[in-house]
Amino acid sequence: MGRIALACAIGLAAATTLGHAPEMGPGPVSGTAAASLGRVQEAARPAAALDERAARFLEQHRGLWREENVPEADARALHDLIVERRYRRVLEIGTSTGHSAIWMARALAGTGGRLTTIEIDEARRREALGNFEAAGVAALVTARRGDARRLVSRLAGPFDLVFLDADSEWSVGYARALLPRLAPGGALAAHDVTRAKWPGTVEPVVVGQREFYRYVTAQPGIGTEFRAGVFVASLLPPTAGTPSSTR
Repeated sequence: MGRIALACAIGLAAATTLGHAPEMGPGPVSGTAAASLGRVQEAARPAAALDERAARFLEQHRGLWREENVPEADARALHDLIVERRYRRVLEIGTSTGHSAIWMARALAGTGGRLTTIEIDEARRREALGNFEAAGVAALVTARRGDARRLVSRLAGPFDLVFLDADSEWSVGYARALLPRLAPGGALAAHDVTRAKWPGTVEPVVVGQREFYRYVTAQPGIGTEFRAGVFVASLLPPTAGTPSSTR
């Protein structure tokens, strides 16, 4: 080896030993970096493909959802909540035929999560299963048939998000059973907590599910908000204090 080549080799070894990458100029990505990038891209492809398929299905069925399904704005609000907070463990009480579940599963494809949804009516559950397959989200959804009032006591949790869209007369019971099973930073969301603005009032007042609303907002360490037609009660971090706040 000539003197110049030997000097270059010694310099390269010294730079590596000191933890500095030698300045080699533009060139191919290292094998390790390329492999890591490839894994990220490979993992993103199925989620992107699933999202496109689910989006097409939802567009084709826009305006056709019946059987106690939530409106698109409310389903989209749940989707956005999952995406914003990176939720992964989601429970839905009241599948109906799967509109909100598809929106939530679509979000969970991006966060690496799963949805468990419970429906008491077998015919609606079967229709939901078909919709999950057609939308491409079936692998992300566990659809159980049964009376949620009996099943919730057997669900271990913890859950990042629980969405209630079932028998409103038992919503307080669901809140009692499921609030303790929320993960830190988790949220309990509910449909049909409706508001109205009366003459002479500045802010809208809750007129639907008032008992449920009062129960939840009376619990310490909870912040509440409305997203479209969905009421969201979130566990606040300990440093945020304990009073409940409503937006």
